[in-house]
Amino acid sequence: MLTDIFADRYLGIQMWEAFTDVEERFLVQGFRIVSEQLFPYYRDGKENPASKASWTSIHDKLSMELGLDELSPKRYHFNTIYNGKPVTQSGAWSMEKVCKDFVNSKFDGTVSADRFIKERLSFIELAFRERENQLNEINSNLPKQLLDAQIQDKRVKPGGIRIPGNRADGLKAFNETINASFQASVEELNERLRRANFNLNYHNGFIQISDDELLEEQIERAFWDITKDPLWENVDIDMKEAVDLRDSNGRDPAFYAARALESAIKIISDQKGWTHGGEKGAQNYIENLGSKKNGAFISDWERDALKAFFAAVRNPFGHGAGSEEMPKLSQQQTDWAIETCMSWVKTLVKRM
Repeated sequence: MLTDIFADRYLGIQMWEAFTDVEERFLVQGFRIVSEQLFPYYRDGKENPASKASWTSIHDKLSMELGLDELSPKRYHFNTIYNGKPVTQSGAWSMEKVCKDFVNSKFDGTVSADRFIKERLSFIELAFRERENQLNEINSNLPKQLLDAQIQDKRVKPGGIRIPGNRADGLKAFNETINASFQASVEELNERLRRANFNLNYHNGFIQISDDELLEEQIERAFWDITKDPLWENVDIDMKEAVDLRDSNGRDPAFYAARALESAIKIISDQKGWTHGGEKGAQNYIENLGSKKNGAFISDWERDALKAFFAAVRNPFGHGAGSEEMPKLSQQQTDWAIETCMSWVKTLVKRM
């Protein structure tokens, strides 16, 4: 199974020329966040089976993409003397140590500093993605668990022992705690990325380039927070593709940003019950949002601005150019298109 990793997405972009104390310090910090906050390997002095499974999953995914049998040696052996005779001691390292020996290994120059750092950032990215996927599953199962808890509470027989409070409240409190804990880890990771001057940001399972701190604070962070919800999954996927294509100088990143915005507009129309089935494209869905009978979700000038954006930016890239010159945006225009789409999604969703 293929896994999307940071090192492959940014293969063609040199981001580091040297491995310095800054990079070494960050990798130690990043690994400690994973090992101490996301997946503590031991519980009460014993190996935690759930954490071991997570560490193994991360190791196997990354080693496969890097073309390695193992990130670092899984087993050890050494010669010693026992009762005056030479013997060989052997055993298996914990999966946490195998990963630590990879992430925090000394840079020896056998590969470029750029590749060395990217491969280890890929480990941190996959670890955060693993935990985020786990939380998404936990969150999706919560409504059923709450319903089951309510049913169980009602089944307590008269005169039976009843624990103070109720199961549903306990489940909600636990869910809020684990989600808040993960969000705090994300914020710490992003702050450490910022302090290391990496111009990178983690969001929704991916580490991506973020050059403008003010833009990140006011637009990007709010956008990625919105698209954590499964409802906006297609918006999230297309916008990540747009950002990756922009950062790797790929083709038509603005097209994918516009697709993300179009998906958001369609979702809002569907959620509000305004979709009538006769729509043939983005323009018709925009009309649904601007219709006065639907309460004018957007004003006339906003409707016209959205239509103009799709006509000028999305449509030329959505059709073959024929004998005409292939459309292309400058770097500045591409940045503007992506930022514009993020801003539109943010403001439209906030109105729901």
